[in-house]
Amino acid sequence: MKIKQITITLVSLCITALSGTKAAEAASFTVIADNLNNPGGLSFSNDGKLYITESGTGGNGACVPPPSGEGDSLCYGTNGVVSVIDNGEIKPVLTELPSLALPDGKRAAGPRDIQFDATGQAYVLLGYGTNPTYRESLGETGLGTIISPDFATNSWTSIADIANYELVNNPDGDDLNSNPLKILIDGDQLLTVDSAGNGLLRVNTDGSELQALAVLPTQTLVDPIFPPSFTPSNEPEQVPTQTEPPPLVTTIQSVPTGVAKGLDGAYYISEYTGFPFPEGGANIYRVGDDGIPTIYAEGFTHLMDLEFDYAGNLYVLQYANESGWKNNLDGSLIKIAPDGTRTTLISGNGLESPTALTIDLDGTVYIANRGDRPGEGQIIRIDNIQSVPEANSALGVLTIGAFGVVWLRKSSRLKPLHKV
Repeated sequence: MKIKQITITLVSLCITALSGTKAAEAASFTVIADNLNNPGGLSFSNDGKLYITESGTGGNGACVPPPSGEGDSLCYGTNGVVSVIDNGEIKPVLTELPSLALPDGKRAAGPRDIQFDATGQAYVLLGYGTNPTYRESLGETGLGTIISPDFATNSWTSIADIANYELVNNPDGDDLNSNPLKILIDGDQLLTVDSAGNGLLRVNTDGSELQALAVLPTQTLVDPIFPPSFTPSNEPEQVPTQTEPPPLVTTIQSVPTGVAKGLDGAYYISEYTGFPFPEGGANIYRVGDDGIPTIYAEGFTHLMDLEFDYAGNLYVLQYANESGWKNNLDGSLIKIAPDGTRTTLISGNGLESPTALTIDLDGTVYIANRGDRPGEGQIIRIDNIQSVPEANSALGVLTIGAFGVVWLRKSSRLKPLHKV
């Protein structure tokens, strides 16, 4: 069963040692956009403006079953939107986009991501979130596709049908499910991760040669930790009953969520993991020319996005620090240096269920915060990242005494190149 439920949370502060000294980076954030409906993607255009996608809240149109076949149906509306933040104002530039969501507007699929190619042309990814055989009952919605928008005419052209590729090819060989989440532009090619199909796909910008590059592996869990019986869930079959003891061994799917290209030319993929969402069980995978995923970094929980800066640091967005069924909404932003050193930049303190990030030319990180809910989503700018020693680490104190203070360094802050 492909469980793609996105209702998660976190609280662990993961600090990794550098030269024997543990350090953390303290940061705050500024809200630059608020009251959004399920924001899922953000990107700077070639002229330096920040564009954001909102998946909307669904509607009163036709409905389709959820991924597991149990729980509330997902119903269709046309309130997805792409907006630009220009001089501090949010301006819609593409409206009436498809949206599919639960009756309360949560778990929305619609505009999930936006990226711009070298010519300035935008590409928008429309999510879906269930079995692609159901799509025809919704009509010609465009859900589960990559589109090329024309902001001047509020129209778009379909480039690639990701959900149909799952229907026809089913790369992972498991049950049919499609929910593309993020896109990456690499020259004249578009790459996307299908979180429900467990794959990395590539297509030319003219829509030709759509193909699967890699399938993310499953994991086998021994003595997995499940939520208590009768734990509330939109998909009740996930939760063990009192009459049936939980299995001692279970297999979970990968659920890839983000893709970035490294300085080595390989693709890096963030992983969310499937139910029961093991804490520390999410990986970052590297996919080279051979198309075989290998683990680049491990020990995360519920990753949702990742992006490299110009220095080769990998910024990773953790949607939840704890298993989703624990109902804790705290998230984390983690930096992985080229030498593998990890630093948690911010954890909790208002960072809640973040769903996407992007990095400005001056190294400033922007995040779609509270991206799993209607009317409460935000776009935030991460500020005041400063290295500080971790005071409560005995190892850190001993190391400081023996070798002196080791500080994590940050590039000098340049004058912002983009005005948001």
